[in-house]
Amino acid sequence: MGTAATTGWAEVRRGATDASGVAILAACAAWVLITAGVRGGRPDGVLLALLAVAAGYAGGRIAGALLPVAAPCAGALAGAALAVAAPHVTPGPTSSAPLGPVGAGVALLCLAAGAACCAAWAARGAALRFCLRALAVGITVTAAVLGSTAGFVACAGVVLCSLAAAFVRHRGLGLAGFACAMALVAAMAWTVADDALPEGLSVSLEGQLGAQRVRMWHDAEDLVAAHPAFGVGPGRFGDASPTVTEGLLTDGKPHSALLQQAAEQGFAGVALLATAFCWLLFALWRSPRSTPVALTAGAALTALAAVATVGNALSVTSVTAGAGLLAGMATARPLTEPPEGAVPGGTGP
Repeated sequence: MGTAATTGWAEVRRGATDASGVAILAACAAWVLITAGVRGGRPDGVLLALLAVAAGYAGGRIAGALLPVAAPCAGALAGAALAVAAPHVTPGPTSSAPLGPVGAGVALLCLAAGAACCAAWAARGAALRFCLRALAVGITVTAAVLGSTAGFVACAGVVLCSLAAAFVRHRGLGLAGFACAMALVAAMAWTVADDALPEGLSVSLEGQLGAQRVRMWHDAEDLVAAHPAFGVGPGRFGDASPTVTEGLLTDGKPHSALLQQAAEQGFAGVALLATAFCWLLFALWRSPRSTPVALTAGAALTALAAVATVGNALSVTSVTAGAGLLAGMATARPLTEPPEGAVPGGTGP
């Protein structure tokens, strides 16, 4: 009776987690429609991204429940293949030495490395686990071959975090660490946009990020300062940015999800974006999967968020759908085996 009651209560809490996720996505969709109504603009891009995340998450929950090893393995192979076949899937300044390409291709490789590591933790045989981890290492090497230092560092970080997850007793601490790391990256981007750093450090970061990207970040900060409540409207950054209107760039985006959200949807849009990321980490904390699987997915999604903060990754549907897919697989309860580390937020094997 006690076990049944505990299981029933866990299912209720998982249902509440899913319901809160739906509410957050609905709030994001409603806000982009509100800002478009007030300021004008083109909300279809944001709505498509939200739909891709929702569809990917639902598909990941189904695939993760039916095929907890094969599904993430297939996702890893598909993501890596897509990144290699189309390394420049976004226009604009996605390459700047020494970071190299920072865009959708790098984001797909991060997700692919995370999916391969999740599959390795879900596998039972030592040989299969070794092969899947070798796949993750191969994906990391692929990022280096494509010339992206940022991609190599991000994928290597995902792999190392996945290996270290075996020694973490409470997943909440690890997920809180990912949230803090992402907060630091976001703060760095905002201080660069606000030109609030000391001159020497500012020049160094501008050399890493590229002068054009930093100019767009300055434009985004100026726009959000002028329109803090509703922004300039979804999809209208290119119309309002002096850097873009001068013809230096072609895609009309600031190449930072954080600053684009702030410039186009105001501070409320930033709050919704941060809430959605925190909800993903919360869902992983409540996940019935083992702690290593949850922390590996959290590391991959945090790496993706960091890449999106300094790049244009979230403007590509395959990336947003892939993020939802990985999150869904990492929070699904496998039907073919009992859940490992069944206590939410507890220890894994």
